[in-house]
Amino acid sequence: MMSLKKMLNVSLTLLSLIVFTSGTKVKSTDDEALIKSQIVKYTIKPSKTDPSIKNSDISHFVMYDRSIQQNKLLLFLPGSNGIPERGPMNLFMVAVKQGYRVISLSYINRQSVSKICRGDALDSDKDCAEHFREKRIYGTNSTALISDLPQDAIVHRLKKLLVYLSEFDADLNWESFINSDGTPKWENIVVSGQSQGGGMACFIAKRHLVSKVISFSGGWDRAPDFKIADWYHQKSITPQERWFGIYNTKEPMAKTIKKAYDAMAISEHQIYPLSLPVREGRKAHGEGIRNTAYKDLWIELLGSGLIQ
Repeated sequence: MMSLKKMLNVSLTLLSLIVFTSGTKVKSTDDEALIKSQIVKYTIKPSKTDPSIKNSDISHFVMYDRSIQQNKLLLFLPGSNGIPERGPMNLFMVAVKQGYRVISLSYINRQSVSKICRGDALDSDKDCAEHFREKRIYGTNSTALISDLPQDAIVHRLKKLLVYLSEFDADLNWESFINSDGTPKWENIVVSGQSQGGGMACFIAKRHLVSKVISFSGGWDRAPDFKIADWYHQKSITPQERWFGIYNTKEPMAKTIKKAYDAMAISEHQIYPLSLPVREGRKAHGEGIRNTAYKDLWIELLGSGLIQ
């Protein structure tokens, strides 16, 4: 019977048939092209990394250049109902070209904070939004308003995926993103996300020293009386110079998103209000991650993904 490691290596070999150079498919027999570029992308179900994960078993999306061994990870958290493999591929390709590995993480994102923490729920718990995000990220029993189990949590899913990748592609040093106690090595990880995912990225950066945090239209959590949720004002472990906030001036919650960024003390020089015309048939809320007119901004925000 074939061993797990051998099966994973076979899977990776098969995936190498889908190597891309500047978006063009390369034949598997073209050894010279494979040597020049080893960009691979594939999907992994959370349940493959941990069989106890049963809720929201939509696949994670992973993309990287196998020729680069010492680089940072861009962790991207999709917005509500977002599917990782349908994420902003142009943004991900820019990140890979900047030297990053990319993980678009699958997590329970059906309910948004704004739909749960309102009305009676908010009146009975002024910190509803903080407790919601805490449970969704860490698996703590901080609220009964959502039914997420501990193994459903964002951090648990990320830990299990990184361990899986360290076996899946053992020669690529995925251990550089894992501490000796099994927790994510946040200092090598740029945490980002859009909408609900952007708020999750900010929450993580408040509590861990991350390499950088990039929020795309992320979060407009409320406290009672339509005030900004208190957690935005909490002290951040990640220094303020590593914080970046993006939003579109035409999206419905633009003013509230800006207030949230101000509450987190993001420098005005690191807040980017986008104002190009919204593309026909698109929504302003998603333009920051999908409109390639902002490619130069993506490059500026990401910087080099190489570990110096």
